[in-house]
Amino acid sequence: MEQATVAYVGLGANCEEARHMLAEAGERLKCLPGVTLLAASTVYVTQPQGYADQPWFLNQALKLGLEAAWRPQAFVRALLEIEAVMGRVRDPSLRFGPRVIDLDLLLFGEERCAEADSTVPHPRLTQRAFVLVPLLELDPNLHIEGQALADALQNLSYRLCGNKIFQ
Repeated sequence: MEQATVAYVGLGANCEEARHMLAEAGERLKCLPGVTLLAASTVYVTQPQGYADQPWFLNQALKLGLEAAWRPQAFVRALLEIEAVMGRVRDPSLRFGPRVIDLDLLLFGEERCAEADSTVPHPRLTQRAFVLVPLLELDPNLHIEGQALADALQNLSYRLCGNKIFQ
């Protein structure tokens, strides 16, 4: 397979079977045509953001090689389909609430796109330690529009204790 793009996907879940859900999502991503798993970060236990009255999350980042046929919009649709098959039901009234699985396209090579259904880089990427810590584990030299993501992480108020992220 000729890889045209390296993409990064953030995974999250805070259901009872969260670790299993992350593993299953990774397997489902590897089964997509023209997708190769290049690396997976550590699984981190992270404090909920935006809505505190819920279980802590497990979060992870994956580095994927994608064939040239993939475009950001089509890849986001594939992520949403995987979420739906795995039981994710989106509740618009509870945007940052509990979820069985969450798959976010973080980066899609050097592409920039701001479509209604797919924005890359992910719009809140630089504000979230639970995304930046696993992402930088995979590639500590990542940049967005000239800004080192490591610098963005240093600008956040967070604490890392082993595999626990407090923010």
